[in-house]
Amino acid sequence: MSKCRRVSTPYTVLRVTEASGVPLFEGHVGRLGESSRGALRHFASQAMPGVYRVTWDGLQLTTSQRPGSRLTEGMPTRFVVSPFAGQKGRFAKPAPPTPYDPVRLAGIATLLTDTTGTEIYEACVASVIAWDGESLVLPPEEVPAVASLAEAEIAARFPHRRARVLVASDWPLLLINAVVGTCALHVEGRAAFPTEVRAKLDAQLSSATEPVGVSRSIPKPPP
Repeated sequence: MSKCRRVSTPYTVLRVTEASGVPLFEGHVGRLGESSRGALRHFASQAMPGVYRVTWDGLQLTTSQRPGSRLTEGMPTRFVVSPFAGQKGRFAKPAPPTPYDPVRLAGIATLLTDTTGTEIYEACVASVIAWDGESLVLPPEEVPAVASLAEAEIAARFPHRRARVLVASDWPLLLINAVVGTCALHVEGRAAFPTEVRAKLDAQLSSATEPVGVSRSIPKPPP
């Protein structure tokens, strides 16, 4: 059984927007620790738009830019037993390298399940949200999965219920994370997620973007 290794340095992945905003800024501060707030604001005000890995050791913010999200609209899916199956409860986002690495395939969303392949816990790079025809459905809090900032925002802002998301179900699915917002999947036998509901989710995740001020320096031409 794989176990989530202890992470001594808090870690997150975030996006800096064209307006020097950070979607789910408060959630990222919560992940890194309140003492990171000033450093994170300063970084976002200086950084070029893009996706960044960020760690905070209590004194210094360490950042590295990455190419972008692994998620693409309408991407195909596959089912794999979660490397954390057997554990219980949500856990802090682990910094790389992680047990997720071996189950990730470029261009494919790997949906992670229990040991019997019956229940979907999360995806390898995002959380899973379902629609049962009447309401949003989030996986139970006791399933082993990363404590998702996007899921927490949706849970706080929208009516929902928590229930097992079954592989055999025909409920429409979305992936959600702090970088892309929502992402549609191609899953055989499942209908598309309701457009109006998805638009409301994306609007909320976008509105949770906190502007941190624009102070990017523009290089002066040589004399």
